[in-house]
Amino acid sequence: MHGQGIALHEALAREPSAPLQFVAQDELPAGEAYEAFILRTNRCPTRDNLHDFFNALVWLKFPLAKRRLNALHGDQLRAVGCGGEGTTRGPVRDAMTVFDENGALLHAPALIWQALVARDWQRLFIDLRSLWAETRIVLFGHALLEKMASPRKEITAHVWCADAPASAGDDDAWLAAQLTHARLAEKPFTPLPLSGVPGWHPCNSDISFYDDRLVFRPAGRQNQMTTVRPEALRP
Repeated sequence: MHGQGIALHEALAREPSAPLQFVAQDELPAGEAYEAFILRTNRCPTRDNLHDFFNALVWLKFPLAKRRLNALHGDQLRAVGCGGEGTTRGPVRDAMTVFDENGALLHAPALIWQALVARDWQRLFIDLRSLWAETRIVLFGHALLEKMASPRKEITAHVWCADAPASAGDDDAWLAAQLTHARLAEKPFTPLPLSGVPGWHPCNSDISFYDDRLVFRPAGRQNQMTTVRPEALRP
């Protein structure tokens, strides 16, 4: 975490392409919302831990999308007339937080998307296994990245319900354009248990791996943060 004993925010200050300034956590004034402070100052309070380390990496990789999320948080805070840390969030800010913390992007053939949305895990991970060679997953959520530092079978990503670009270089601008109040209000996520992805777990080629219904939940058990419009999945 530390380079030669320096604090994380100081190490990040050496990155010339950073879209904002990473500062010590104690620069966040008492009572001010984290998102409001970033929007007001273009500075990001940063603690010396893995969570904030991965948050910084996402800022460096997805500056447009992170900036867009921050602006949307600001819109929501202004709508309720408050920028304090105790401000009631509401469904749109909740959806933003879920994606910011646990989101992922997926570029995949239509058959993969159909099986994923249907939560047909055997078809998705066994019958369509060869199609995963044509699939690209990008982890966006910094809490999700932190979880993957100590991987467990049950780790599940909230995948944005639209087919991501084929080229990784287009991800940031594409995602920033996707992030709107209206789209977020729909909670446009579908769950993807990452341990099922071919190559991501040593045991997942065995069909019995997917019998664990606490991880691979059937379609009837809807996640409250999941709303899917199939017509929105592909262009």
